[in-house]
Amino acid sequence: MTSSAGTPRFFIPDSLQVDTTITLPADVARHLQVLRLRPGEDITLFNGLGGEYLARLEDVAKKHVIVAVLAHVPREVEPPYRVVLAQGVAGGDKMDWLIEKSVELGVHAIQPLMTEKCVTRLGGERAERRVAHWQAVVSAACEQCGRNSVPAVAPIMAFADWISSVRDERQIRVLLSPRASVGFESLPATAPAEPVVLLIGPEGGLSNPEEEQAGEAGFAALSLGQRVLRTETAGIATLAALATRWHGW
Repeated sequence: MTSSAGTPRFFIPDSLQVDTTITLPADVARHLQVLRLRPGEDITLFNGLGGEYLARLEDVAKKHVIVAVLAHVPREVEPPYRVVLAQGVAGGDKMDWLIEKSVELGVHAIQPLMTEKCVTRLGGERAERRVAHWQAVVSAACEQCGRNSVPAVAPIMAFADWISSVRDERQIRVLLSPRASVGFESLPATAPAEPVVLLIGPEGGLSNPEEEQAGEAGFAALSLGQRVLRTETAGIATLAALATRWHGW
């Protein structure tokens, strides 16, 4: 049994087992009801633990939805490399947008950073709520684009704390900077086995001291050309370029 491209997809953060009947979480049930799905229709479920599950609606009521889990399909659409996006927190809805698009483009994980030039300042419970919101954005993007692996959004970190914690030598570390003199030709020609950490500043970029700290931590400065891109454009453009260079499509 194979999945259908037109089957509605839903992320379920729970264990899934073939030949069982489950009650969907309330938020998923509401979404399903908005789509006006009816008993007997097929849907696809995934929980981020590998592959996806074909399921059939058994009962669609006002307060609950019950489905039968029919089969597991070991399907993945991950690129042959892992990119961790270390992104200075952007203001307004820019962060939502760039997280959604980076998931569509295959990012492996997202590390939000508070840097000197961040317009939005987040801490405490407000930061925790924002991270939870971004994780929901990730799940929704996976539902839409067909990914079954769900990238994690790490807790927000201050730049100085994060840069001092980057110690894994088995990484390729790249910093986007308008002051850089080298471009994509400096990157490996084929998809690397090592994780790639892509560091991007917020509006206004990283400060000079932050770029210096990144250089001391092993980050190579990379230029995207003569035009200066907005923060919400830079990461997306880079991920798309890497997908082309490293066959991530």
